Amino acid sequence: MKTVAAAPHRTLVRTLLTTGLITSLALMTGCTKSEDDSGNDKSASQQKDSGQVVASPSGGSGPTCTIGTYGGRKRDLKSATVGFSQSEKEANPFRIAETESIRAEARKRGVKLLTANAQSQFSKQISDVQDLIAKGADLLVIAPLNSDGWEPVLRTAAARHIPIVTIDRKINAAPCKDYVSFIGSDFVEQGKRAADRMIAATGGKGEIAILLGAAGNNVTTERTKGFEDRLKEKAPGLKIVFRQTGDFAREKGQSVTENLIQSKPGIKGVYAENDEMGLGAVNALKGAGKKPGDVKIVTIDGTRNAVQGIVDGWIDGVIESNPRFGPLAFQTLDTFTQGQAVSQDIVIQDSSYTTDNAKSDLGKAF
Repeated sequence: MKTVAAAPHRTLVRTLLTTGLITSLALMTGCTKSEDDSGNDKSASQQKDSGQVVASPSGGSGPTCTIGTYGGRKRDLKSATVGFSQSEKEANPFRIAETESIRAEARKRGVKLLTANAQSQFSKQISDVQDLIAKGADLLVIAPLNSDGWEPVLRTAAARHIPIVTIDRKINAAPCKDYVSFIGSDFVEQGKRAADRMIAATGGKGEIAILLGAAGNNVTTERTKGFEDRLKEKAPGLKIVFRQTGDFAREKGQSVTENLIQSKPGIKGVYAENDEMGLGAVNALKGAGKKPGDVKIVTIDGTRNAVQGIVDGWIDGVIESNPRFGPLAFQTLDTFTQGQAVSQDIVIQDSSYTTDNAKSDLGKAF
């Protein structure tokens, strides 16, 4: 995935917006539990309040994919059935927003949508996708739980020439052969931006901890790499003395931080690789009698609760990871099935929240 600086990327996106190459895509959040396209819409004003902007497929760069290379045939997206596989329980605000974004765009376009939720079980996700194919899915959008182990699905999809777009996490397979495109954030860049925020919050010195995301996917690996590389480059005085997985879960983040406080009472900062773990860390600090600001916390996602945590003084910065993939995923499938080229890697724009903008931008959080 191409790594780009945050500020130039935002400038580029705004420029492209004026030429029509990107779309400002503001979508509602909600919870989905059925396997068909049903649910309640939010109001148009609530959608606009999200303030999310993502780059369009035509705004990407690098290798592209076409039907001629991938295999398959041109078709009208409106006549197709799209299958969406969600990886995790929709208790996490990121997953709630992601699923509702997919469903909202299907409704908007009048496309038949089949959905399934793996409930954080990888074996179930594999069987879920096989079932979506059996039920007649012509196209697939997959939010992978793990990056490895997708061979059974890829074989089945290839045999039927079913285009696959993966969102928010990559699978370890060949783009434009096993799948069409990956749509997601630049996770290495997210880690670097989180490190910059931690350096600013701590003054660049002291002992800090990392609450790692779930093992087995590229998000954890790349967010860790970006953070550690940036510290080596800019703040060798910040020492990482504790690393432990919190599995992207609030409860696990809390329990891990409770152990951290006991083993490293002088800890100065905590980098949580998603908001839920960061909020768990806040709970642990409160339980230990700490005050806001005693331990600097930087997280990634952009949930409303985490941004509120900045307003309340418990969190020092949140790097956004935009979960509203629906418009971009369907736009990519539409472009591809019309026979046009799409980028194999489509990087979305992410903003950030600090003490300067958290209160004013709280309505943009999900």
